[in-house]
This record gives sequence, structure tokens and C-alpha cells, in this order.
Amino acid sequence: MIPMLFPHRHPQQPPRVVVTGAGIITSLGLGWDRNAEGFQSGKSEFLPVSSFDVSRQKVKLAAQVSLPPSIPTGLLTPRQSSRVDRATSMLLLTAHEAWTQAGWAGDTSVPVILGTTAGGMALGESYFRQAVTTPDHHALQATRALQYQAHNQVRMVSDALGTDGAVRIISNACASGTDAIGNAWEWIRRGHGERVLTGGYDALSEMVFTGFGSLQLMSTTTCRPFDASRDGLMLGEGAAVLALESLDSARRRNATILGEILGYGTAIDRHHLTQPHPQGDAALAAMCGACDSARVTSADIDYVNAHGTGTLLNDSSEAIAIGRWAGPRAATLPVSSSKACIGHLLGAAGAVEAVICLMALKGQWLPPQPNFERPDATCTFPVVSKPQSARVDTVISNSFGFGGVNASLVLRRWA
Repeated sequence: MIPMLFPHRHPQQPPRVVVTGAGIITSLGLGWDRNAEGFQSGKSEFLPVSSFDVSRQKVKLAAQVSLPPSIPTGLLTPRQSSRVDRATSMLLLTAHEAWTQAGWAGDTSVPVILGTTAGGMALGESYFRQAVTTPDHHALQATRALQYQAHNQVRMVSDALGTDGAVRIISNACASGTDAIGNAWEWIRRGHGERVLTGGYDALSEMVFTGFGSLQLMSTTTCRPFDASRDGLMLGEGAAVLALESLDSARRRNATILGEILGYGTAIDRHHLTQPHPQGDAALAAMCGACDSARVTSADIDYVNAHGTGTLLNDSSEAIAIGRWAGPRAATLPVSSSKACIGHLLGAAGAVEAVICLMALKGQWLPPQPNFERPDATCTFPVVSKPQSARVDTVISNSFGFGGVNASLVLRRWA
């Protein structure tokens, strides 16, 4: 008899899933406090790109992360530590923060489910340059080829924390981080286990940067989601890791709870490879799916953290979808996009924005987006453009990606 790959129970009432730890790094800084302060005030942080040459590019700014002098490598061997690249550094920093905050020290069975788009793209670029310029020189090439693979970057996290749990990689374009959290939520709800470390990460890379430039999707001014004068997105980098846990488990050990994941919805848009359906059909389906699983309606939602890239087609499509989903509620429903502050983080975006939602829920404020002046004609909702306190109990966070992948999360304040 072949044993089940994921032996589990089938609970009559699925466990509630809460967040007991959260790590974050963006261009605003490292850690919960620095980022909460920045997002609450609507601070934006875009600087000239220094990771690679952009002299031939039309756009020369991005939301770069400033890494600290030392990285928490935990149980990694000296050889492993020497192989840590920029993307893995951000991942280790945020995983360490979430793990420490959750108080999971000594748990060797926690699975890791992470989302990424570029993975180790910068290592692949280094491999290519050396192979082209000095084809007979093979030093470090094997290491680059090995660490280029996303599962090895995630394996670094498991090794650093000393956990032997399952590893899953979600690569669903810009919905990767949200889908990773959604998969982790389902893992616990289906009784596979009581804890999952999840989130998303992506570092800037020359190939991705020039690729978006060639598509003419990048702003030459500033990122202004839902603004009538918007002219494109701006890229950033970062990571966020969440410690998800069943409520029963958290209560048994009297853990501090940051918030609750109530629901998750996902849908595919077959309209076009890179263009969303003009009426936002799949975005609407993802939002409805998340609310259905959370057993809430749009009337129960206090804030929408929009995907809001700042591109013409994405924002109008999402705005229409939000209007269709919210109905009359849209007229008073606060909406904003965090990408105006830190750029589009690709595979990390959904995870970082989930943490921003937790910050807003915990702090009782709405994240404003800077540089917003005049709403697009498709916006039937108010866009949060200035810092403000508010009663925020339940929120929805959207992530929509190339290839038609759409995902939404519903999160609730823990009182």
C-alpha cells in the first residue's frame, strides 16, 4: 500500500487561520515598524537604479531595497552562506523576522510555501554574461546555475530555520505572493498541518527591468494608480513572509495574533496574455470567490488594497471590477494601491500588500497613495490620497498578473 503524500484529517469545521508573525522588507526599510510608519504616511521611495546599468533605458528609477550589513543565516553552513544572493538575502531577513515573532523556534516540521516571479534571475544573468564573454572560464558557474533555481532559494530558508517540512514554489506572475498565502491558508484549512511559513519575494533584475521597458509599460514620471493622468508602473523589489497558524494552535500557546486570513479566491482571465478583460471579469470572480470563502459581502469590507499598477488597462479594468463587485457600496469604499509608494514588486507584491493590510487593521488607518490628483473616469470609489485614521475591521487585497492569473485575499482585524 502506497502511503498518502499529505496525510491529513478532514475537519467538519475548517480551522480558522491567523497570522502570528510577519516579516517585511521594501524600499521603505526593513521590518514592521519602519514600513508601517512609511505606509501610514504615504511615503514613496524611488531612487536611481544601482544594481545594474540603466544608462540606455528610458526609465532609470526603481524602488530599491537597502540591505543591512549582515543577514541572519541561522543554521546555514559557511558554504551555504557564501552562496546567498540578493533575492535570498531579502527572503532570509523576512523569514527570520516572521519566525522569531511567531515564536516557532524548535519546530522542525513547518512547511514553506513561497511565491516568486524572477527567483534567482540576477544569477542567471551573471551566468550568461560569463558564458558569453569568457566561455572557457567556469568558476562559480555551477553555483550560479544551482542557486538560480527558486526551489534552492526557498530551501535556504528551510535550512536556515532548521525545518524539514514540505516546500512549495508558486510562480503565477504578479499573483504569486497572494497565491502562496492562499495555498498556505488552504493547507491549514484542509487539515494538512497547523503551521505554514508563506509569502513572496523578488529582487530587481536587468532582464525584468528592460523587459517592462520594452513593453512600454513603465512610467517616465511617477506611479499614479487610478489617476486620470497615469502613464505606467514603476518597479521595485522586496519580500514579505507570514507565519500562518490555526487559531487552536495559537491559542494553546497564547501567541500574539496580528490578524486573521478569512478567505481566498482565484480566477483565470483568458481574454489576452498581457491585457486584462476590459470589464474585469476575472478580477470580479477572484474578489467574489474570496468573499464567498470568507462568508462576507462587499458591504462588510472596509478597505480595498488594489492591485493598481498605474498602467492604463490594468487600472481601468480593476476599477470597473471593483465597481461591479461593490455596487452601491463603492461610493464610500476606500481604495488605494501601495505600488505608488514602493513600486510593483512582482511575485512579492501580494505578500507585501497582505502585510500592509495587517498593519492597517492593527493600527486602524488607511494606507494613502501619494501623487494622486484626479480619478480616472472608471473609478466609482474614493481613492485614499492622504493619511487618515479609520475603523478598519475587514479588508480585501487584490493581485492580478500577466497570463490572466487573478487572486484576492480577505483579512480581518484581530480584536
